[in-house]
Amino acid sequence: MGKKKILVVDNEEDYLRITRLNLEETNNYEVMTLASAKEIISCIHSFKPDIILLDMLMPVVGGVEVCEMLNNDPFSSRIPVIIVSALEKNVDKVKAKKVGIMHYILKPAGKNELITKIEKVLKYE
Repeated sequence: MGKKKILVVDNEEDYLRITRLNLEETNNYEVMTLASAKEIISCIHSFKPDIILLDMLMPVVGGVEVCEMLNNDPFSSRIPVIIVSALEKNVDKVKAKKVGIMHYILKPAGKNELITKIEKVLKYE
């Protein structure tokens, strides 16, 4: 069985770098990062991720809007999304549920917490 592919979308370069290192260190994941959601649909079609970690608050396009775009694309609509946010109050759980997001992680999540959540979502999605 090949490595699971994870797409991490966040406007914070340090978060992207640390998350990539933590996930690739396990040897179970292939990770691609995006610092903006502008090209997420084209990236999804070329990278074909098994799961997406998506920052809730980004400039220009936020997490809920990105999820709406993903839901409107037949290929990406089936990919599970975990919302990532620095503050729980930034996660509008009602809006998130409406666009199909059932899972979220609060920053800064430790490596074990991150991997546990990803594995749980991949197992049940």
